[in-house]
Amino acid sequence: MATMIEENGPSTHEQCEVSSASQARQKLEGLLNKNMRIRMTDGRTLVGLFLCTDRDCNVILGSAQEFLKSTDMFSQGEPRVLGLAMIPGHHVVSIEVEADSLEDAQGFGANH
Repeated sequence: MATMIEENGPSTHEQCEVSSASQARQKLEGLLNKNMRIRMTDGRTLVGLFLCTDRDCNVILGSAQEFLKSTDMFSQGEPRVLGLAMIPGHHVVSIEVEADSLEDAQGFGANH
């Protein structure tokens, strides 16, 4: 029995990798200019507009504000305005997209 070998084009496995990479890219592009909350290893939280990221998971936030870890659960304290901020990927604990930001995006797409 002969085995069929595809000489032109990528294999099925490579197509899956390319497809999942392009889906991940589209998802990230959909989050551009959305408000994000990033918790860091030292307890600080930064909130700002997601502008870009890289392969090392470094994140750039615009119009960023910093909230310090508070001792009591109810008060976040006054934010410190940072403006443009770069968060190294190895310091990121969690990233959340603020719900208002997502609702705006869905509403915007529905109107067109």
